[in-house]
Order: sequence, then structure tokens, then C-alpha cells
Amino acid sequence: MTRLTGSALRVTIFIGENDVWHHRPLYTEIVHRARAAGLAGASVFRGIEGFGASSLIHTSRLLSLSEDLPVAIVLVDTEERVRAFLPQLDELVGEGLVILDDCEVVRYAGRDADSDKTGREGKKKL
Repeated sequence: MTRLTGSALRVTIFIGENDVWHHRPLYTEIVHRARAAGLAGASVFRGIEGFGASSLIHTSRLLSLSEDLPVAIVLVDTEERVRAFLPQLDELVGEGLVILDDCEVVRYAGRDADSDKTGREGKKKL
């Protein structure tokens, strides 16, 4: 398990929900590559409304239902690991926005592999 505390770098990638890489959702490819690269974590968030460089608004509102909602993928790890991963993002992301932010990791804990406990002592998974 990757241990991560203190200074870190956060990458946020903004793409469209329908963006693909070899017939696979682009966000899935990014998450799987981040895991293979050993990054500490990745999450995908689906937006309800947004626009990008094309200035075309995509929304989930019923009257103007979009099939290409905005998606944000957030990756966090040490600066060295994140910067080593950036060439893969350059290969994958043709249209979109990739931003870097300095951040501080206060707590990073997973589940205990030997039990059903979460990273907090005394708290059991329901």
C-alpha cells in the first residue's frame, strides 16, 4: 500500500463523458493507467453542467439533456510520481484541460487487509 502524507500534487483532468480511448471510456483508461503507475489514488466525478474550450454548454437538465456531460478525474500523489505520469496524460488527452495543484495530504488510509476494519481504529465496516 502506498503511504502518502504531507506535500503532494493533485492533477485534475477535465474531459467529456463520451471521450474514448480505443473504444473504452477515456476516464477508465486514465484511472487504470494511474493504478498501474502506482499512483496513490484516482477518482472520477461526473458533472451536471459545464462548458469548455468550445463554449458549448453540456447539462443534465431534462429539457436539454446532454449525452456528453463533463467529467473530472482527480489524481493525487507525490510530485515526482505525478510528473512522471504526465506524459501518459499528454498521450491520452486530446481535448480537455489538465491542471496541477499543490496540496497537503492530511490523512490517507485504506482498509486493513487482515480484517473488515477501515483505516480508523475501532470503526467497523457496516
